Amino acid sequence: MSTDTGAMNVPEYPLRLEVEYPEQLNRWLPLVKWLLAIPHALIVYALINVASIIQFIAFFAILFTTKYPQPLFEFVVNIYRWQMNLSAYIGLMRDEYPPFTWEPGQYPVTFEIDYPERLNRWLPLIKWLLALPHYIVLTALFIAAGVVWIIAFFAIIFTTRFPRGMFDFNVGVLRWWQRVNAYVYLMRDEYPPFSLK
Repeated sequence: MSTDTGAMNVPEYPLRLEVEYPEQLNRWLPLVKWLLAIPHALIVYALINVASIIQFIAFFAILFTTKYPQPLFEFVVNIYRWQMNLSAYIGLMRDEYPPFTWEPGQYPVTFEIDYPERLNRWLPLIKWLLALPHYIVLTALFIAAGVVWIIAFFAIIFTTRFPRGMFDFNVGVLRWWQRVNAYVYLMRDEYPPFSLK
């Protein structure tokens, strides 16, 4: 009997979110990051509203053509990349001020979603319902991530380090959240795994 586990491997979800772990952080920057992030927060808020309009258009495009228009898809991915850069900064994971761009490779955060060539035309009607178990779990995870963030805040002030296990947990919560977003907001049909990895 073969013991090869390769056949049991679950395929990777077609979304990648990674944040490079910093060995050292500025101990006083967490006190003012929220203030420094305001210009980015205003831009990201406006862009997320644009993404909502695009997702409305994409809903009908998928319904009639089974395709998410690729230029609109890439535009939304770029918006989410900017949002993740800002989240890494505000979330105390990185000290570098995020660039005012959504171009990949400009910040130590990787965010990509693979473009689907074809989507199920009827699945958008029920994705929000299928995602409810994820939202229940994510509510608990976001509460836990908030507690971790508070602990990390003091850890950074006293040690200049974001404890690695806590860092990985918070990145994992963001990754899970973005997979559910990609599913619910019509960018992928694969059901997201219940996983921080």
